Amino acid sequence: MDVTDAVAGGRQRVVGFADVVRIPVRRWRTVAATTAAVVLVTLGYLLFFPATYRATTVVVLRPVVTDPFTLPAGGADRAINMTAENGIALGNEVVDATAQTLGRDADDVRDALSVEVPTGGQVLRFEYAGDTEPQAITGANAAAQTYLKVREAIYQQQRAALLLSYDSTIKQVTSQRKAAQKELPDDGTTAPGPASPRVQAMLDQVSKLNDQLAQLANARAKVSSADLSPGAITAAARTPVPSSHDHAPLYLLAALVGGVLVGVLVAHSREALDRRVRSVEQAADLVGVPALGTVRGGGDGGAAADARYVSLAVLKWLGRHPDRPLIVLSSRDDEGRTAVTGNLAVALAEAGQDVHLAAPAESETELKEILYAAQRRTPPRPRLLPVADPPRLNGVAQPGVGAALPMRPGFARPTGPGLQTAGDPDATMVMEAAVSRPSATPLLASRPDRPADERAALAVLIGGGVVRLRPLGDLPERGVVVVDAPPSDTDERGVRDAQSGVALLVVARDRTRNVELTRLVDRLRSAGAQAVGFVLTGGRRG
Repeated sequence: MDVTDAVAGGRQRVVGFADVVRIPVRRWRTVAATTAAVVLVTLGYLLFFPATYRATTVVVLRPVVTDPFTLPAGGADRAINMTAENGIALGNEVVDATAQTLGRDADDVRDALSVEVPTGGQVLRFEYAGDTEPQAITGANAAAQTYLKVREAIYQQQRAALLLSYDSTIKQVTSQRKAAQKELPDDGTTAPGPASPRVQAMLDQVSKLNDQLAQLANARAKVSSADLSPGAITAAARTPVPSSHDHAPLYLLAALVGGVLVGVLVAHSREALDRRVRSVEQAADLVGVPALGTVRGGGDGGAAADARYVSLAVLKWLGRHPDRPLIVLSSRDDEGRTAVTGNLAVALAEAGQDVHLAAPAESETELKEILYAAQRRTPPRPRLLPVADPPRLNGVAQPGVGAALPMRPGFARPTGPGLQTAGDPDATMVMEAAVSRPSATPLLASRPDRPADERAALAVLIGGGVVRLRPLGDLPERGVVVVDAPPSDTDERGVRDAQSGVALLVVARDRTRNVELTRLVDRLRSAGAQAVGFVLTGGRRG
């Protein structure tokens, strides 16, 4: 990036509230394309991707207690560790058993199975995602049933280990009781009366062992009679099962709204990155000269009316510099420069000026259309057109040859040396100039395929003035001269002509880039040319 680009890019434009709406409206193609892309992606998802069915089975857990009619004082959520239950529900045993039931790979089942644990409850929701409705239902129910079986098997293992522990303890206490009983005297030899202290101690020990055995037997009976069922399925999965394509219209509506929002963001992003002239103030800041006016686009006469206001400032400048040409410059061809030049020449002619309009061959067609339309809008007043600049052939002036006069019905036809007249008395404009040559065919000044030396000036009477269309480079030394210069990005002739005259810059709103305009201004300053001002055209058409 050179210095020009850095300076132009460093000028930040403040985006106001009106721009929030104006930018998406002006860049409606970007918004529409983004919205269409989002809708097409959503539509492709609905059409080309298979639906995913999600079936849910609800399992209510219960704590394992010896008395099924009592609950722990701490509540259900404390009696059952739901984190541990969730881990068991998603464990390898449940996944492997479910995969075997469905005939699928265990990794696929693990990806499709999910378990939801509500906070503060003793409920597990088994959700299984399948490609078909039966597959989803079978997967959810199989996972829930497998979990209950696995959990009950765990409880059974725990009960068996506990009963084994009780049995071992009871066996040891029984052995101790038998040993104590052997130390007691026989029933027949026991003397009447109070027992001796040793015998009484032995009797107390046997009594304690009997009580311990009774407690152990009671505890073992409770463990053996406990209900090991971990819970029950309260809501088995069944049809209909919701799928990912159930709300297709809602998805399309959401895609439409979301696409519009994304499109607005993309439009603003492009606006932030696109450094173009948006207003007169921004252009004046870049150019450094005042604005002479704004010219609207289109062919409804608005451009001609705007050009008349611009001509007021130009006439004021011409009064101070009568013999300096006015060079209309722009960076590119699509900025409305030719239309501004033609309408400005017309406005000067309507003000009574004799205007010499120089333009490249590629601009002649558009300029002629502007001149023709202006002559129909403002009919010429009768006047003689002197031959100030006779045509030239191969660089040699042709004396006695002049441009024919446009005639209106009822006006006297001027005659005399140096004048040619039209053959049609009703013609509103005569565009021919005769050149002495062997052939009797007239030479049309409007033919761009002729060499520059053979092209004669095209004179068009408009109101009280006249516009003479000349080839670029054939500029008279005196008079009002307006030049439609070629774009400065590809042709330097406009900047070269501006060294002897003055430049009028044409800036197109929403089309001229800041870098291009700054580059044009720097080229003028480097060449020592002066810019009298700029004209802002309408820019893009929606």
